[in-house]
Amino acid sequence: MALKHKTPMLDELEKGPWPSFISDIKQMAKKKPMCEDLLGLLEKSYEDKEGHWKHGGIVGVLGYGGGVIGRYCDRPDLFPACAHFHTVRVNQPGGKFYTTKILRQLCDLWEKRGSGLTNMHGSTGDVILLGTTTDELEPVFYELTHELNMDLGGSGSNMRTPSDCVGMARCEWSCVDTQAIIYNITMTYQDMLHRPAFPYKFKFKASGCPNDCVAAIARSDCSIIGTWRDDIRIDQEAVKAYAGGELVTNGGAHGTKARKLDIQKEVCDLCPTKCMEFDGKKLKIWNEDCTRCMHCINVMPRALRPGTDLGATVLCGAKAPILEGAQLSSVIIPFIKMEPPYEEFHAFVEPMFDWWMENGKNRERLGECIQRLGLREFLKALGRQPDPRMINTPRYNPYIFYAPEDVPGGWEHDAAGFRKRHQA
Repeated sequence: MALKHKTPMLDELEKGPWPSFISDIKQMAKKKPMCEDLLGLLEKSYEDKEGHWKHGGIVGVLGYGGGVIGRYCDRPDLFPACAHFHTVRVNQPGGKFYTTKILRQLCDLWEKRGSGLTNMHGSTGDVILLGTTTDELEPVFYELTHELNMDLGGSGSNMRTPSDCVGMARCEWSCVDTQAIIYNITMTYQDMLHRPAFPYKFKFKASGCPNDCVAAIARSDCSIIGTWRDDIRIDQEAVKAYAGGELVTNGGAHGTKARKLDIQKEVCDLCPTKCMEFDGKKLKIWNEDCTRCMHCINVMPRALRPGTDLGATVLCGAKAPILEGAQLSSVIIPFIKMEPPYEEFHAFVEPMFDWWMENGKNRERLGECIQRLGLREFLKALGRQPDPRMINTPRYNPYIFYAPEDVPGGWEHDAAGFRKRHQA
């Protein structure tokens, strides 16, 4: 069936080796006028070099202030089927585990009530249901909650839908139960999720280990990163096996084959704190200098494992570029056990929310507020003491100052010990 809109510029996006979203829209356009007009609208946006979605027109479902993003076309005369094109965010399950039944139900619901286009998953983490009209929003919400037992996610100046990695369900490195943590956060802070009351958006993300597979440290206002505080476990026989070429490095990822591993060059020399030493027979780790970067464990998974005293590091303040550019999270709690019912964590979160709501400007993320007022003020509000691990390079950038008596053994003792261990 021929489409009514000519789309020569969009057609270019179907060329090349990668799958194209244009092909997906064209497929749905054969049975959905909304998708057909969407193609014409996108083509016009490319021609005019400006978007044709107009601002204004808050829309949602009864009792919720978030979860629906209102979209109205500014040329309904040309594209009447896209006069309304609202987007619905659906709270995804922990670890993004779905049954085929629920996926089919979601697709059937959206093909019936909306455009049929979905985004699984966008940078928000939610299931994104793209494009429906205002009169379909309440029926969509009713069917989601009553038939699929799912809820809307977050949008606007509220707590966004928390997200996590697969955690202990599938990953051998996970140090905390990310799914239990995210479920607890979601249920505890339901009001913050559905009724916007913050200065701007707030994101929780949980990664089970420092590999940080959900990029929490780069993207979330509060990052929960699984870690350990005792020594890395070493199997010295497996270390020798890697050096001798008996074991496959990196767990066989990307088609890696067995080969002799140059442990000094590929592991020790790439350690960011140089806390490792290999004499050809035995691997030595100075765990007091380890930053848990996971590099050595990733390369030699049969030889090295996280310790057994497990918990999490909590960081705050990341965001993508909007006003002030990208920021990474800063360590706020170096180690917390993160065990149910998570009372210690909630005792940290609630004063954090209070401080940000009191001091944050409109559309100012938590990290920008901390940057403007200073980490010292943030820590004071939380009742936490400064810690060297909160500073990226404490020996070179001491923006929190310490008295000599606060450093065990004194500064000279610490510096001498560091130099002795890390002589060139």
